[in-house]
Order: sequence, then C-alpha cells, then structure tokens
Amino acid sequence: MVRIALAELADAREVSGKRDMYRQVPQGRFPVLVRDSICATIHFLRSLKLYGVDPARVVLYGDSVGGGLAAVVCQNLLDYPDLPKIRAQVLIYPGLQGIDFQCPSYQQNRNVPLLSLDFGFFCWSNNLSINPAWKSIILQNAHLPPAVWAKYQKWLGPDNIPERFKQRGYQPKTPGPLNEDAYQECLLALDEMVSPLIASDDVVSRLPETCIVSCEHDLLRDHSLLYKKRLEDLGVPVTWHHMDDGFHGALPFLDMPFFSFPCAWKILDATVRFINDL
Repeated sequence: MVRIALAELADAREVSGKRDMYRQVPQGRFPVLVRDSICATIHFLRSLKLYGVDPARVVLYGDSVGGGLAAVVCQNLLDYPDLPKIRAQVLIYPGLQGIDFQCPSYQQNRNVPLLSLDFGFFCWSNNLSINPAWKSIILQNAHLPPAVWAKYQKWLGPDNIPERFKQRGYQPKTPGPLNEDAYQECLLALDEMVSPLIASDDVVSRLPETCIVSCEHDLLRDHSLLYKKRLEDLGVPVTWHHMDDGFHGALPFLDMPFFSFPCAWKILDATVRFINDL
C-alpha cells in the first residue's frame, strides 16, 4: 500500500482536472501512473462538496489501464478513515496482473487488435522500465522462480478459469527454466500496485461492490475472470457482464459515429444500469 504526502496532493489538483487522471507512458512510468491516480482520487474525495457529489455514492470507473488503476486505487484507499468510502468500482477489461503470460486468453488472442501480445508486452515493459530484450524469456514464464508460481497458483492458475473459455484452444505450459537475471529485472511485476490481482485476502475481502466487464476477443480477458472469482470467493458482491463480440479498447469508439461497434454500447448500457441500481 502507498501513503500520499500532502505535497503530492497539491500536485493532484492539476492532474485531476484533465481528461486522464494520470500521466501516461512514456512521460510517466511506474509508479507515476499509480501515484497520480491515488492523489487525484484523494483530492476529489476531499472536494466532494465543491463538485456537488453525494459522498455515499462515489464510484470508480476505468477501462483497460484505467480499469487496473481503479482496482489499485480502491485497494489503497481502504485504510483512509478520514475519506468517504468508495461505493463501488466498475472495471472494464482491466489489466490486473503482469505475472502470467501463458493464460488461455493470451494464447487465444495474441494476435487480436487492438491489443496484441506484442503490443501488450511493449506497454508493460515500458511502464515498468524492463529491458525488452527479456521478451522471449518472460513470454515463456521463465522470469519467475517455482516458489513464486506455487505461491500465486491458487489465484492465477488456469483451474480458476471456466472451461468454456478454453474451448477456442489452450495448451497448459510449464514455466521455462528460471532465468535469474530476468527475475531480478521483473521484480516490480510482483508489486500489488502493478498486479492488484495478487493482493492479500484481507485487502480483497474489504473491497466495495464491483462491476466487471470482460470481452471474449481480448488479450486481458482472463484478468477479469480471475479477479471476479477472487472477489466472489471472498464475499464481495460482483456484477459481471461478458461481451461475446467484445474486444479490448471497444469503449472509446462510442465517440466515433462512423466507426462504432455494438459491443461498446452494450458495455455502456450495462455499466450505467449497474450504477443507477446502486
């Protein structure tokens, strides 16, 4: 967990006034995105009266990287007793882990636009300042020792993913022999602010009601499925919508009247219904 200094909160006034609440890669790398998001959220929560917001109805909403950051912010704000509690989180095809690169959706959707495996790895390695020369090692899951895989298998293992999501083709693969140098380079991937999916049970069990939207044709589809299971197993209420015709990055196409997709409107409708029903 991260604690925010008052000086950083002052900087959040400018960040929170922009369309995106965080500086983006490559100008900002980890932990800049996370710290900006937490700072901006705290600034907002302390200014609810200014914005005319009911403190009992604050919802965090994010898609893709923003969905992962919304999850991280929710986890990190659990222990701020002086702030209003987050009422719910809405996570649209979020990125929630940077550990396992052999899950079913990574095999099935490795070449699907708009987020191929190559592009996803490029974004991940840039954010964490990891040398892309380690790509072949990391994609074989040879960047982490057996003890790490054993520790997180209960949350990341393919047995946690329903069988119907493996029917388009999936071959379980044993992680390659450990490359110790790659392991040292990739230690940040085990930070809960990078991989909120591996946060402790004590943290995940206290999270607010959650809406998760997953898309079938999405490299990160299984992040949503795994987080959904973790939340449900720990008693957190979850509303889940799966878009069989959906793909990563569909939602922003709502702004493009001549190049839009039905799944984008279905995502919007589902999440608006969830928020209205709170």
